[in-house]
Amino acid sequence: MIKSTLVQRIAENYPHLYQSAVNNIVSAILDEIVEGLARGGRVELRGFGVFSVSHRQARTGRNPRTGEYLKIEQKRFPVFKASRAVHERLNRGEDSILINSPSEVT
Repeated sequence: MIKSTLVQRIAENYPHLYQSAVNNIVSAILDEIVEGLARGGRVELRGFGVFSVSHRQARTGRNPRTGEYLKIEQKRFPVFKASRAVHERLNRGEDSILINSPSEVT
């Protein structure tokens, strides 16, 4: 699912909200997650999962085309670990994955 589809489905489930308002809300949530990770923190969304930052140490790599050795800098990358509730919902069966109304979201 892409962001525009998510915004559209939320707007359909909550007709009292304008699609532009839903878009702003989704964008604000995603921006806050990114900002939290950029500060080196951890973002936990209860019942959904945890976003955190992991590190790859600096190392020496090799260009496979030329055989030349290169220094690869240390890098940070995002990691997501789904909650137990998400794992259980995914393993219940295919019919339970479809969300038709806000009341079905647990």
